[in-house]
Amino acid sequence: MKQTDVYRHIAAQRPHMSKSQKKIAEYILENPNTVPFYTVSKLAKMTGVSEATIVRFATFLGYSGYPEMQQYMLDSVEKQLTTAERLEMSKSVYNEEEKGIYEIFQDDIANIKTTMETLDVTALQRAADTLLSRDKIYIVASRSAVSLGFFLHYYLDMMLGNCEMVQAADSVYERLESLNQNDVVVGLSFARYTRKTIDIVSFAKDRGAATIAITDNLLSPLVPFSDITLLSSSQMPTFLDSFVGPLSLINALIAYVGKQKGQELHRRLNKLEDIWERFDVFYHKEEDKNTIKK
Repeated sequence: MKQTDVYRHIAAQRPHMSKSQKKIAEYILENPNTVPFYTVSKLAKMTGVSEATIVRFATFLGYSGYPEMQQYMLDSVEKQLTTAERLEMSKSVYNEEEKGIYEIFQDDIANIKTTMETLDVTALQRAADTLLSRDKIYIVASRSAVSLGFFLHYYLDMMLGNCEMVQAADSVYERLESLNQNDVVVGLSFARYTRKTIDIVSFAKDRGAATIAITDNLLSPLVPFSDITLLSSSQMPTFLDSFVGPLSLINALIAYVGKQKGQELHRRLNKLEDIWERFDVFYHKEEDKNTIKK
């Protein structure tokens, strides 16, 4: 089934649907630009049905579940909505001020839950093994995804000491001159995807380097250029993306890499502790006591 047929497919199947399914179908067809950003719980709330009914609706249409149906809906509208348009969308979804604040927390929780339930553990393990076996790790991210990239870089470089953060700026290309088949490039991008991140991961693929994509769905333009794809739900019906799911995924990846390093990591961290102590990096309670005495 082509992704562009998703709404037409829903309309065509409507005569064969149950009463609850017709209710969902009508809501989706009436709100094609907002529904793709909804989590299962959000769509269930907006249509007045249970989350299980939403999942059954997706499988009735021939999808493996709601995440796959959502991928196809997102592909149809993501390129059409600007950040300002997504802000306007949020006003109708989170229309009660205080209640809307708590709903954002609920949507974040739902993204973590979806990420966990759809996690490809084998892919995560392969990603960790690849990071551990390569000479150099390049992490590529831009715009809002830079926050995730810096977090991943901070801990991987602390553990492995061979990690470089590459922001998709004009000066970046010269830094990739030595990229080869012994390296790995990790690209992080979420809708709306940034062209330079995709171009750099594509370049890495051409150079024979291993490539890992951390992105939101299998229709992401990063996927064709990635050897290993790690997916995380990041949808939220507002102008910003929910990065709690990707951050949880990255936490799991970092923790698994650390576990694989074992005693070697333990020795490295002990050496780093000596350096941190030498340069007085961290705050000590004694500093407060000395300040009070003065």
